[in-house]
Amino acid sequence: MKNKDEKQKEKNKCKYIFVTGGVLSGVGKGITAASIGAILKAKGFKVTMQKCDPYLNVDAGLLNPVEHGECYVTHDGVETDLDLGHYERFLDFETSRYSITLSGSIFKELIEKERAGGFHGKTVQLVPHFTELVQEKIMNASKNSDIHIVEIGGTVGDYEGLSFIEAIRLFGNKVGRRNCLYVNVVYVPWINTSKELKSKPAQNALKDLRGFGIIPDVVVCRTEKPAPREICEKIAKFSGIADEAVLNLPDIDSVYDVSFNVLKSGVLEILNDFVGDDKEPDMSDWEEFSKKRAQKNARTVKVGLVAKYVGNEDTYICVTEALKAAAAWNDVNLDLRWINAEKVDEKMLSEVDGLVVPGGFGNRGVEGKIAAANYALDHDVPYLGLCLGMQVACIASARRAGLTQANSEEFDKETKENVIYLMDGQEGKESTGGSMRLGDFPAKLVKGSKTAKIYGKTNIVERHRHRYEVNVAYKQQLEEAGLVISGTSPDGELTEFVELPQSAHPFYIGTQAHPEFKSRPTKPHPLFAGLVKAALDHQQAR
Repeated sequence: MKNKDEKQKEKNKCKYIFVTGGVLSGVGKGITAASIGAILKAKGFKVTMQKCDPYLNVDAGLLNPVEHGECYVTHDGVETDLDLGHYERFLDFETSRYSITLSGSIFKELIEKERAGGFHGKTVQLVPHFTELVQEKIMNASKNSDIHIVEIGGTVGDYEGLSFIEAIRLFGNKVGRRNCLYVNVVYVPWINTSKELKSKPAQNALKDLRGFGIIPDVVVCRTEKPAPREICEKIAKFSGIADEAVLNLPDIDSVYDVSFNVLKSGVLEILNDFVGDDKEPDMSDWEEFSKKRAQKNARTVKVGLVAKYVGNEDTYICVTEALKAAAAWNDVNLDLRWINAEKVDEKMLSEVDGLVVPGGFGNRGVEGKIAAANYALDHDVPYLGLCLGMQVACIASARRAGLTQANSEEFDKETKENVIYLMDGQEGKESTGGSMRLGDFPAKLVKGSKTAKIYGKTNIVERHRHRYEVNVAYKQQLEEAGLVISGTSPDGELTEFVELPQSAHPFYIGTQAHPEFKSRPTKPHPLFAGLVKAALDHQQAR
């Protein structure tokens, strides 16, 4: 028998929620996990999140953005999966290097330990060594949390992910089954020829999970349209799961309403029982944002996103979500126009009220981005340049000031007018992952500048991901073109912000940072809010 102290200790320990997926990838595990996290945070718990992915990559820095979407950067400088961006937007907290665990990083650590003699000649195996290290990563990531949510990437049954499934099974034994909640998200397809939903793929996926030793506490059925209760009951019957634990989450217009759908599904009672707290979640901020997002406003602002990966919105998801939040809180509809940087023409640019040039690498489409920056200069179109977007703005201004060959060393290593050049210490690292200037860095804004007025302060911190920077040797030429440095690193050595004064342009700002990483649905970033407001003013002034 446990004494009172032992029982209290057990009650106070961190709770863990593991989210897996079945049938197919892309079924919505990340959004489901983040929505559950948002609900628990709204109940007053300190919630953290983690992604475990079976990729053999060490980090996401060199992954193709067309295939994998945006490379998200944590505040402590780790290049990660875009799901961590979802976690931060839903829970309004900062992920870290502990929030991402890849197979490649686990293998790298094990091999380095083995080569250093850390295993004392023992055979290194997936079980127990890989699985134990995964458990250690989960434990480290959950420190000081009330509830820690872990999403397992891929699909249950994927060969490369089996060690993670075994790790979370063993973890449940280690911390006590009552401290772990297993959620499995499955897809229930609609077969158009027979006009019915088919539950067999979900049943088979759950059978696989049971075969690996995990019986889920909650099954989330993802469907294109609301499913009749009989479908969930059928899945429960043939999978050995309680009827009330099989929930349906149909597709909806906005991911930010998933939390409300999760609540409607009946999961709250299950979560309350798991955490031992029946307090109602305070979702008022989300409710207000949902109303703002859904309302039909009298005005619509057209913003052009000048980018080279126009076929995959996930590549710029933080930028697009930041714009959506900014529009919602400005009480306007957003008409986002995708402009292919390789096919920029004046007609495309003339149809928008504001322009955003996001970050990126490589010279493909760069002249189109420079053309967009020039158009904004010539026609007083509000412009926001992010990372590379700031650099092309500097190149455009330098060329206007007479430096006709102005360029970046990234695009022309032999340029004699290197307005943008390789940062000190970055030589030889151009094709190496994890070696850029990454993560949070402070900046000091010029008092009285438009940028400082937008932020409402002069000392700020933003996240970065870059290897090239503005060459201050060309400061005079940039100023002759009207461009002023409105923010630098605290030591004054690195250019962090540039702008045109209000007297010269209504809104022309570039930043070396990625402010989109810090924008939240309920707290839009001031730079994006400022751009949307300026675009509205420009529209009215036409």
